[in-house]
Amino acid sequence: MQNRVFNFNPGPSALPVAVLNQIQEELLNYKSTGMSILETSHRSPEYEEINTSTITLFKELMGIGNEFHVLFVGGGASTQFAHIPLNFLPKGGRAAYVDTGTWASKAAQEAERIGNVHLAGSSKGADYTCIPGASELEIPEDSAYLHITSNNTIKGTQWHSFPDTENIPIVCDMSSDICSRKLDFSRFSLTYAGAQKNLGPSGVTVVIIRDDFLQKCNPDLPTMFDYRTHVSKKSLFNTPPVFAIYMLNLVLTWINNLGGLGELEKITKAKKDIIYNLIDTYPDYFRGTVRKDSRSWMNVTLRLPSEELEQKLVAKGKESGFVGLKGHRSVGGIRVSLYNGVPLEAAEKVAEFMEDFKKEN
Repeated sequence: MQNRVFNFNPGPSALPVAVLNQIQEELLNYKSTGMSILETSHRSPEYEEINTSTITLFKELMGIGNEFHVLFVGGGASTQFAHIPLNFLPKGGRAAYVDTGTWASKAAQEAERIGNVHLAGSSKGADYTCIPGASELEIPEDSAYLHITSNNTIKGTQWHSFPDTENIPIVCDMSSDICSRKLDFSRFSLTYAGAQKNLGPSGVTVVIIRDDFLQKCNPDLPTMFDYRTHVSKKSLFNTPPVFAIYMLNLVLTWINNLGGLGELEKITKAKKDIIYNLIDTYPDYFRGTVRKDSRSWMNVTLRLPSEELEQKLVAKGKESGFVGLKGHRSVGGIRVSLYNGVPLEAAEKVAEFMEDFKKEN
C-alpha cells in the first residue's frame, strides 16, 4: 500500500482502499464457498444475496421506495443513449434534450436516429462553460421526456438545481456524479449511470426506473432492449457482470457506513472547495474554465498561462504521485476529478503540490 498514488483519473476512477482490501481478502474464497465470486454462478444463493442487497442499498441511500426498479445492465451508459428512446420515444412523438456538453450531445444524437428530438436548451454557444437556467429552457408540453446530463466531465459543469417539468418525466444521465450528494431522486423517472466513476469498476451500468414510467414502454421491442425484460427478471435474464455488481455492493456499503449521502456530500463539498479556493486565490495562474454558478463538484477544470506549463504540471504531478491530472484530449488543460473514491487527503495534497508548482514556475 506504500506505493499507492493519488488517483485523479476521470474513469475508470479511484476506488475506496477499504473496498479494495475487502476484495483482496475475499477474492480466493468468497464467504467460505471455496471459490472466488468471479467463479460463482449468477443463479447461486450467494450471488442472489448480492443482487438483492445491492438493490436494497440503492433504494435506502437514494431515499426511493418500491415504486422504483433498480437494474444492472451491460453496455455502458452510451448504450442507454439508444435504449431510452427505443423504450420511451413513441412513434410520431418527440423527446426534449438539453445539450450541456459532449455526452449530452451524444445522447441527443443517438435519439435522433430513432425519433424526433427537440433541443430544449443548450450551452454550446457559450462553449459549454455553464448550465442553462430554467427560464432558458423550452420544453414542449407533449414531450415524452426531458433528458439531461447532471454532470459534464469534460467541460467541468454540473446541474445544481433541476427544472420543474410538471408532468413531463425527467431522464437523467448521472454517470459522473451519482451518489455523491443528497438529491430528491424521486423527481427522476429514469436515472442511469456507468459505475466506473463513482460506484465501482467499469462493466456495469445502473438504471433506476419509476414504475409509472416503465408502463409507458413501447411495444414489440427486441427482448434485450426492453427494460421490462430486465425488471421482470431482476437483472438476471442473462448473465450479469457478477464481479462488477459485487464491487458495486461493497462501495454502496462503504458509503452507508460513512453515514449515507448526507455525510458523503460534506466530504465531496470539502474536496471541491479546496481546489476551487486555489483557483480563486490565484485566478491569473489557475484559470477556471466555467462560470462559478455551474462549477462541477466532481471535475474541476482549469488552464495555466501556457500549454507548456500545463504539460509540465502533469508530468511533475505524475512524478510526485498525482495521476490523471491531464484534461480531456478534446479541450486540453488540467482536470482534477474528485469522485467518491478520492479521499479528502488527495485534494489537500494535490492543492499543496499545485501551489508549490506555481511558486517554482
